[in-house]
Amino acid sequence: MSEYPTFLYGKPRFDQNTFFGRFRHFLDVIDPSTLFVTEKRLQECVELLDRFKQGTLPPGVTNAQLWQAQKIKQAIIHPDTGEKIFMPFRMSGFIPFGTPVVVGLLLPNQTLISTIFWQWLNQSHNACVNYSNRNASKPAPVSKFVQGYLGAVTSAVSIAVGLNVLIQKARRFSPTTRLLVQRFIPFPAVASANVCNVVLMRHSELSEGISVLDNNGNVVGTSKVAARHALLETAMTRVVLPMPILVLPPMIMAALEKLPLLQRRPRLVLPVHSLVCLAAFGLALPLAISLFPQMSEISVNQLEPEIAVATDCKIVTYNKGL
Repeated sequence: MSEYPTFLYGKPRFDQNTFFGRFRHFLDVIDPSTLFVTEKRLQECVELLDRFKQGTLPPGVTNAQLWQAQKIKQAIIHPDTGEKIFMPFRMSGFIPFGTPVVVGLLLPNQTLISTIFWQWLNQSHNACVNYSNRNASKPAPVSKFVQGYLGAVTSAVSIAVGLNVLIQKARRFSPTTRLLVQRFIPFPAVASANVCNVVLMRHSELSEGISVLDNNGNVVGTSKVAARHALLETAMTRVVLPMPILVLPPMIMAALEKLPLLQRRPRLVLPVHSLVCLAAFGLALPLAISLFPQMSEISVNQLEPEIAVATDCKIVTYNKGL
């Protein structure tokens, strides 16, 4: 396949039926360079895509220009609401704005107050990202956002503090072992809270349903079954996401801190720790969200009877959300 295939409006550039294709697609989605796109450049991209739809493209426009325009538009504008997503809560901003929080979560010798603070900050960021990248084909009240936020923060802080207390009381562990175990505590706390966050932040989708589309992108109905699939797939990515981020850095840092260089210069520990977290985050995010395509497919036989009546298509699609 050529580097830039023939442009297809609203379709991914890479094959979404393979993990590698989805991985390459989501590398585009999380590309932080789109954070620096100006308002003028964004409008130029939107206008170019509108002219493509209308069949009035100026001569000389290439497939590469069209794919780049679509990449920029999709990174900044929500596909359901058509509104700009606030920069820190875009998927392209997840790594730059989330890495400092990950570094804070993994700092050694956490106190009760610091544990609560970093878990609260992490779930606050996650809640806003989940809400900003939800399936918004059906309106949801702000009260659902508040419920999800409070539920996620409460679960994360409760689990993290509870595990810390258990470790402190585990006298059979040596101080070194206790410190190592404490570094792994953020993972179960964050993984469980992430699931609560997704379910509570997007609970209205379960009760209201989400739109399902036919082969031409036309809405054929609203499905609660598709909503359950969307939330399950998103929740699974949120469990996988923190694995490399919160498991690999403690293991790597435990080895690096034994190096003579870091022992002689302890001030280098925090910068090295930050770089390790950034590398783990950069690897984990595209791997996790590539588990499922954003526009997922489902057989009409699995959906409500009225969906099957409303379309001749055997397979329909829905926006899983990110």
